[in-house]
Amino acid sequence: MTGTSEVSPLTLNRLSIYLRSLRQLQDHGVHRISSKQLADQFHLSPTQIRKDLAQFGEFGIRGVGYDVDHLAGRLTELLGLDSCRRLILIGVGNLGRALAHYVGFNSRSFRLVALVDQDPTKIGRRIGELVVQPPARLADLIRETGAEIGILAVPEEAAQANYDALAEAGIRAVLNFAPARLRTDPHVRTKDVDFRINLEELGYYLK
Repeated sequence: MTGTSEVSPLTLNRLSIYLRSLRQLQDHGVHRISSKQLADQFHLSPTQIRKDLAQFGEFGIRGVGYDVDHLAGRLTELLGLDSCRRLILIGVGNLGRALAHYVGFNSRSFRLVALVDQDPTKIGRRIGELVVQPPARLADLIRETGAEIGILAVPEEAAQANYDALAEAGIRAVLNFAPARLRTDPHVRTKDVDFRINLEELGYYLK
């Protein structure tokens, strides 16, 4: 089986799409499916499906297809989703509040466990089931909640300092929504989500 560090981000993205598709099949009571049927139903490539899955072992039987429950279970394990990943959100402005209410951060394998903001007018406010905490409590919150993933939803000028604070406090991964190029810690897996870059890419194709 391919080591985690050798798998490309694009492959991991596709595995997530396969898992999402398989879960939809489970919801509809489908127990077995071929790569072609999976591809046709969800607008995927059967060749790419087989190539991606082959990196991790044998999952299907030629002429029979894939056991949906088994494959969904194995992809869940491969993506590290067989245990709850706890999240801490830094910044509860407009974007932060929207993220705090995002269902994907509180379903299946992810759970938002803490909110942090430096604005005194926001500290102590309740958003859903959580109360906004001050930055001074960051390390304690990570230790108390077992948070592994930090979500940055702060202004560009505050991104680096908050990233550094997360890394120093022992966070293992960061999802960065701030429009900033960060000096990253090699021990902290970091993923940038920059809406403007995506819009500018679309703008290029529309010119």
